[in-house]
Amino acid sequence: MILTLAFRNLFHDRIRLAVTLIGILFSIVLVAVQLGLYLGSSRMITAMIERANGELWVTAYGAKSFEDGGVLLTPRERHAALATPGVKAVIPMIVAFAEWRKPSGGSTRVVVVGTDAEDKGLEPWSLVQGDWEDIKAPDAIAVDNTYLRELDIAGVGDTAQIATGRVRVRALTHGIRSFTQSPYVFTPLNRARQLIGVDGDKTTFFLVQLEPGADVEAVRADLKSRLEGADVLTKPEFRDRSLTQWLFRTGAGVALIGGALLGILVGTVIVAQTLYSSTKDHLNEFATLRALGSTSGYIHKVILAQAGMSAVIGYILGMLISLTVLFMSRSSPLPLVMTPGLAGALFALTLSMCAISAVSAIVKVTKIDPATVFNR
Repeated sequence: MILTLAFRNLFHDRIRLAVTLIGILFSIVLVAVQLGLYLGSSRMITAMIERANGELWVTAYGAKSFEDGGVLLTPRERHAALATPGVKAVIPMIVAFAEWRKPSGGSTRVVVVGTDAEDKGLEPWSLVQGDWEDIKAPDAIAVDNTYLRELDIAGVGDTAQIATGRVRVRALTHGIRSFTQSPYVFTPLNRARQLIGVDGDKTTFFLVQLEPGADVEAVRADLKSRLEGADVLTKPEFRDRSLTQWLFRTGAGVALIGGALLGILVGTVIVAQTLYSSTKDHLNEFATLRALGSTSGYIHKVILAQAGMSAVIGYILGMLISLTVLFMSRSSPLPLVMTPGLAGALFALTLSMCAISAVSAIVKVTKIDPATVFNR
């Protein structure tokens, strides 16, 4: 009986129902897009760090992120790290912004990632054309096929220039995107040094691999005492530092979260207004129920059921639109991400939003005097 009455109230005025569903749709799609962008951005920022095969990162003091390594490290730090008990390997890595000069003119920025596959520290993944042996060829690099148009190249075999060095695309990856929108360019370590003009054996990072069974915190403390001018970070710490730099210090993350909160607020207000209006139009019916002996709790359940139905219908429609947007963004430089956890959170959010919206209607019904039905 509760669901039947709630259903009839909900579908009695189709225009009002449409307005309610539009409010929920707007809220769900906006929140899904904003949080999907947040998750997608987070994954892009941390992808290189997560893919790296090492327990500790040695960086210049105050390095802010993977792309911003700061002052270069010297071989002295590497030798000191190698002499530390529990350290298995110390892998050098070059990461730096550089100018990419397009074949047809003009330029853009790229992030040169110099690493040797033999070290098994970090290498390009999701290769769709070519392999590491191709990247080791003279002047060879690997880029992601998402950025071919931006780099003004067609694919494998094309040439360009990074800083003052000529390069040739020998391999392509798929899905390795950059939050800074400066494409990653993979190349062997020594060639990366040549391209960006690094003297000697200096490097941006050292990726530290530990012996089996070694205590991470103990080795880290030992390394910090030996490397006074460098930071020694665990993988989670370096990941969090990069996220903080790009999402919060730049304001990007705050803007995305703020947009999601705005969507929740607008959706709640619209649903509250329409539920209140619907309840007001049915005050006589609710008064009749009260006069026939229905409890306040029964009427409150009807209103909450009405809000719940709105939430379910709006959520289904909103998710269909959100998944369409997600599908359309899959090949873009900034794809959206939808996880089962996010989908579940959105459903809970929709139910909560509609339940909160029902409060105004419940307050109105609570003030009904059953005697008013006899004055009609």
